[in-house]
Amino acid sequence: MSLQITGKVIDLLPVQSGTSRNGEWRKQEFILEIPGQYPKQVCVVQWGDAIDKFAIQHGETITAHIDIQSREYNGRWYTDVKAWKVERASEGASGGPPSAADEPWPEPSGQDGDDGDDGLPF
Repeated sequence: MSLQITGKVIDLLPVQSGTSRNGEWRKQEFILEIPGQYPKQVCVVQWGDAIDKFAIQHGETITAHIDIQSREYNGRWYTDVKAWKVERASEGASGGPPSAADEPWPEPSGQDGDDGDDGLPF
């Protein structure tokens, strides 16, 4: 299953780091605003080398390929939305599927068996 979300980076939180039994770690969270009639905000986290590799910037529109993972700690459940790949929106791209408004008007073909006279006075 491939999950992805596209939105604008509206906040970029500071990098956090620490040491666990597995060694040193770094993570950075960013907030994506997902467009729509009721825009939603999603906190996404990136870990380790992905922070430098993706170099996410405030204000840019991205598509984040994500994994969703929950874990239990002391009787409570915590859920992370982890970005494992980030793609930037192409300049000039609409960011969504093409709509009828994006299509040019069709050219009249004149191949429907008439001589081009549709009987209208104008």
